[in-house]
Amino acid sequence: MTDSLYTRLGGTYAIAGAVDVLVDRLFENAGVIANPGVAEHHVAANGPGYKFLVTAWSIEAAGGPKCYPGLDMIAAHTSLHITDEQFDAVYYEIQATLRFLGVPEPETAEFMDIIEHYRPEVVAQQKVEQAGTLEPAA
Repeated sequence: MTDSLYTRLGGTYAIAGAVDVLVDRLFENAGVIANPGVAEHHVAANGPGYKFLVTAWSIEAAGGPKCYPGLDMIAAHTSLHITDEQFDAVYYEIQATLRFLGVPEPETAEFMDIIEHYRPEVVAQQKVEQAGTLEPAA
């Protein structure tokens, strides 16, 4: 049996460490904060909570334990009106962060496939099958 992506990424501590780096990068990424709704949320005061939610979501999406208490991707992004270009800015920042941190290419590619899987929910509010151990959206 193959280890889950969660295990291959190093588990909770490694994922939390990667998210810590990622969120700092996202908060400074001009392509990400070009969206006024996103920029409004990407402020220092929201950093710890945002890091917690992204960590928990990533743990579950990678097949780890259930721990994500946040909204489903449609509910979390509907009011933000994310475009494909803005999604791409986040996508490439995630990919660059994983590479910067030395995550092996197979695990990077697998995680990026999960991120891409959720594009329809984030951009077009179109339901997709849930990945990892994430529960179906309500």
